[in-house]
Amino acid sequence: MTQNLSGLWHGQFSYPRTFQAEFFTASLLEQAGLLSGVITEKAQDPLHASGVFLAHVSGQHDGTTVHFLKRYESITRTHTVHYTGQVNSDSTEISGTWSIPSNWSGPFLMVRAHPQQQHVVMRQTEQVD
Repeated sequence: MTQNLSGLWHGQFSYPRTFQAEFFTASLLEQAGLLSGVITEKAQDPLHASGVFLAHVSGQHDGTTVHFLKRYESITRTHTVHYTGQVNSDSTEISGTWSIPSNWSGPFLMVRAHPQQQHVVMRQTEQVD
């Protein structure tokens, strides 16, 4: 039995070569194995006005396998990133590889937020409806 991946996740993706790893927060919604959501990343480039990159997620979760695409809403990051990973046995971690086809790839890790943080996200979502 697999658990639903809906909720708040904290993550990190690493680059090849000597670039610094980047950290992100993902808010995922899973319905019937389909994933959607939003990822926010702190912009490392001081010229990026908002200081944050926003990206939309779409993909699927089947058993222990996760595939999703991350599409940025940015004029400086216009590429789509492909993520493929494995969910651990208690559905608290997703690890795998990200890639920009014909360009770069590297490892990523996502860790489910603590239950207290999940509760805050659920309450904020309920207020929006």
